[in-house]
Amino acid sequence: MWEPYKKGFKAWLQLEKSLADNSVQSYLQDLDKLTSYLIAKDEKKNPSDIDLKELERFLKWIHELGMTATSQARIISGLRSFYKYCLLEQIAEKDPTVLLEAPKLKRLLPDTLAFEEIEQIISQIDLSLPEGTRNKAIFETMYSCGLRVSEVVNLKISSLYLDVGFIKVIGKGDKQRLVPIGSEAIKHINIYRTQSRNKINIAKGQDDILFLNRRGKGLTRVMIFLILKELVRKAGIQKNVSPHTFRHSFATHLVEGGADLRAVQEMLGHESITTTEIYTHLDRDYLRSTLQQYHPAFKR
Repeated sequence: MWEPYKKGFKAWLQLEKSLADNSVQSYLQDLDKLTSYLIAKDEKKNPSDIDLKELERFLKWIHELGMTATSQARIISGLRSFYKYCLLEQIAEKDPTVLLEAPKLKRLLPDTLAFEEIEQIISQIDLSLPEGTRNKAIFETMYSCGLRVSEVVNLKISSLYLDVGFIKVIGKGDKQRLVPIGSEAIKHINIYRTQSRNKINIAKGQDDILFLNRRGKGLTRVMIFLILKELVRKAGIQKNVSPHTFRHSFATHLVEGGADLRAVQEMLGHESITTTEIYTHLDRDYLRSTLQQYHPAFKR
């Protein structure tokens, strides 16, 4: 019953919003939750038949299923996008999500690693292995540029401007940005390309992908996660570390060092400065020392 609406919504997300496949799938899964609820309640309703009360009953239903507040908030966000599409396409006359309240979320501060911990993790890479130089280049690049894991696996050779110290990154929604890259990352990318990558039998259509597996194909996000997990274990670090932790750490270290928030926003590829502001969670010692150094009341 809802399949034509889902197909139209999918096309709108891809063509009008230019969202990546993973994001499109997430939105469609959110919509699937609503249609599952309607089937469970034997409600034969179209998008135009859904009102605020129905959506509130739906939220109660997913809450009772044990869904977390974060998941509920994400589903509401997905439904809001769907009804925005419905209004544009005149599928519905009113948007029932306008007054729908999302559950209050605690804003969790991202895990970060100290610079010494990042060095400790990277130092666990065994450079005697064929994939060692590749892994070294990957994690040096991730920390140097603050890239998302999806941006790392899709990084192209044609997007490297190493002679001028920049790389071109394709982020969320296929938005491009130029990001400065540090000398250490440049060095290890060049070592990987000249000592390791040039010995791989590259698969068809993968010539321009920078980081390849032993079969000559691009790496997956899961593979990066598993490699990092093993390095963290070897380093004996007890924190919950994922590839995104490198991105969090990149941003936090910049902000702690006094970088302009707008510049950090540009490098991270955040659409909103509000997203970047989460990285201003500086530790107490740092805040205290900053006040002591710069605030006149602390100098007395």
